[in-house]
Amino acid sequence: MDEFIRGFWVWAGSYWWLIFPVMGMAGGAAKAWERSAKRRHERRLETLRVKAELKAAQIEARAGGRRQGPSVIDTTAPPVAPNTLLERLFAEHDEITARWLDYELDVAKLIAFPAMSDGRQPLVAAFLRAKRTADALRPASADAAVTEQQVSEYLDAVGAYAVAFEVAEKDARRLRDSTFTEPERKRLDRAQQLLKVAVDESATQAERNIAYKRVRDELDGLILLSDEAVQVLEKQVARELPAHPAATPDAPESHPEPERLPLRRDEAS
Repeated sequence: MDEFIRGFWVWAGSYWWLIFPVMGMAGGAAKAWERSAKRRHERRLETLRVKAELKAAQIEARAGGRRQGPSVIDTTAPPVAPNTLLERLFAEHDEITARWLDYELDVAKLIAFPAMSDGRQPLVAAFLRAKRTADALRPASADAAVTEQQVSEYLDAVGAYAVAFEVAEKDARRLRDSTFTEPERKRLDRAQQLLKVAVDESATQAERNIAYKRVRDELDGLILLSDEAVQVLEKQVARELPAHPAATPDAPESHPEPERLPLRRDEAS
């Protein structure tokens, strides 16, 4: 035992310098944990804030539009159909969905913030789960026969949906294209530049078609465009150009639809 202890101190005396990188690593891990804890705390506060706002809307709706003090709630009032609250929740629900679809259908935004459409990103995956929950709990209409519990569950779901979107959007805007390699980022940049030509009304139809095909080639394997996003882009590419002075009714200029390309190359295994 004594020989082991002496051997340990001899070893420690020879490698005393290791304490500095070890301390650096430990300090970095502690800072990362602190930042993560701070982010979790901020998300919890944001969740509570949104829920509080939605609860305030519920109280105001029950009061017939007359705002009560935050601590003044008439618990003896008979339950009423919360049509006004549901309408407000529907509006909030639809607004979040519209903001999400703006990323899904706008190819320029998809290229600029690709993480927002990547379900492998944890925060985006959490947002999609919150969306499914809110969609599932949404009543058929503001006049639907629902219980107070159903309204409360839907209110919480919309609050969680709003928070999840805000968190996912902020993270996607922070990440931008940082998750791609340098060659991939160059491809995304080329695709963004080509996209401007593809939707440029001053370009000829042939120029727009060529640019459109090159955009699809650059994005192939990097970003998966939904069918809906492709349809929106193709309409932008194929829209008619202003008539040229030399054009006559007898010889109208033809504007062929852009050729549709597969979303991805077949991956041979």
